[in-house]
Amino acid sequence: MQKNAYFSGLTIPVLLLAPQLVITVLFFYWPASQAVWQSFLLQDAFGTSTEFVWFENYHDLFADPGYYKALINTAIFSSFVCVLSLSIALLFAVMADRQIRGAEIYKTLLIWPYAVAPAVAGVLWIFMFDPSLGMLARGLNSLGIAWNPRLNGNDAMTLVILAATWKQISYNFLFFLAGLQSIPKSVIEAAVIDGAKPMRRFWTIIFPLLSPTTFFLLTVNIVYVFFDTFGIIDTISGGGPSGATETLVYKVYSDGKGGSNLGGSAAQSVVLLIMVIGMTAIQFRFIERKVSY
Repeated sequence: MQKNAYFSGLTIPVLLLAPQLVITVLFFYWPASQAVWQSFLLQDAFGTSTEFVWFENYHDLFADPGYYKALINTAIFSSFVCVLSLSIALLFAVMADRQIRGAEIYKTLLIWPYAVAPAVAGVLWIFMFDPSLGMLARGLNSLGIAWNPRLNGNDAMTLVILAATWKQISYNFLFFLAGLQSIPKSVIEAAVIDGAKPMRRFWTIIFPLLSPTTFFLLTVNIVYVFFDTFGIIDTISGGGPSGATETLVYKVYSDGKGGSNLGGSAAQSVVLLIMVIGMTAIQFRFIERKVSY
């Protein structure tokens, strides 16, 4: 039996926890507190003076129609990326879990895209689908499909969704494959003996046993689409055309850097943080009930 570890004092536990606590405070709590404080300030265009304005930045934020447009863009973008990346990764994981020749090569190739930086992934996709240089864009135009993400907002949104989905499939695939390999083979063999068809085995046995992995990936993917897709959007569309691909996290950047509205940008980051924390809490409160550990 494995014995529990007991510490005679607080020195060793504190020393063991200190590195993680220091990193968390320096790179999460301290920047978050600075953003909250900055959201109550109004700074002039030259950055020489600041004024405490209470909730004026939040009032201006919720009165801005562009913010609600970015909110709708974020909802559409996050929904499609989460659903597509999770479903495609699960399909790939089920196929790669089979006993086929060269399976290790396929698994390695499917993992590679995760090593690509978001900005590089955006450049790769814009090269493929650029209306003047991209080979795939030329193919679409030759088929009579008008494709121009530079001018068409729907095309631009489609392109950033595809790029963000492609970037995240590898991460989801890795966890789904690990989850599939942890399922006892005896359970699957018993279902086969009982006469269960492949689709019935998947939906009644395999997928329920993957619920902890699916719940974890759902939470991680929501954080990914809200924060880690900035580089993809910036390199592909820059939030355009006419704000068609401007998400909440990109609006924080564009208003803060491009518009020099540091107070409004900080207010947006605080609202975005509250939204992500709220959605995560809802997931753990309601969705986790259906997870079978």
